[in-house]
Amino acid sequence: MNILIFGPNGSGKGTQGAIVQKKYPVTHIESGGIFRENIKGGTELGKKAKEYIDRGDLVPDDITIPMILDRLKKDDCKNGWLLDGFPRNPAQAETLDKALKSAGIKLDYVIEITLDRQIAKDRIMGRRLCVNDNNHPNHIAFPAIKPVEKDGKLVCRVCGGDLNTRADDQDEAAINKRHDIYYDEKTGTMAAVNYFKNSGSGKFVSVDGSKSIDEVTKELMSHL
Repeated sequence: MNILIFGPNGSGKGTQGAIVQKKYPVTHIESGGIFRENIKGGTELGKKAKEYIDRGDLVPDDITIPMILDRLKKDDCKNGWLLDGFPRNPAQAETLDKALKSAGIKLDYVIEITLDRQIAKDRIMGRRLCVNDNNHPNHIAFPAIKPVEKDGKLVCRVCGGDLNTRADDQDEAAINKRHDIYYDEKTGTMAAVNYFKNSGSGKFVSVDGSKSIDEVTKELMSHL
């Protein structure tokens, strides 16, 4: 099962992605991790990407998409994958769609988790990141994933690891900037979502992210 997942920061995309990954034998692929792997491994694509990153420029699609395709062809993706964090605009969506088809890689599902922008911002400011695994969901406002207290401090509810907050999670201007990109239906991520909604590539599934984690999971699993 090959899945593309979308959702604004704060929508619970990481939480639901981890649940899908646990239920089905799929590999979670995060676009930022692909860059790090290629740069650390010294691949030709990694060297090219590093030149742009070092200059503070966006890595062009003709480097990014081949990296993604290479990752999706690795052995650990043979049983399926869940791609998170890409594409972020309609041009990338169309290019990725064509590249997958050209490579003979079937896209089974496109998942969209919807959430009101203000609710998404409130959620971001309450989340905590596990130093051992960022996919371990912890949030001070949700009892189901609230960190546990140990020796007078809050630790990861999954593994007991230390928790951090991202500086930009506490910066409203930074949050607004990220959401400006996501919610833009003309040139942003929502435009990419709408591309796949209308492309016929994979079954499109939209779930309401404002519900409880269990409710979102139940709704999502009913479509998979």
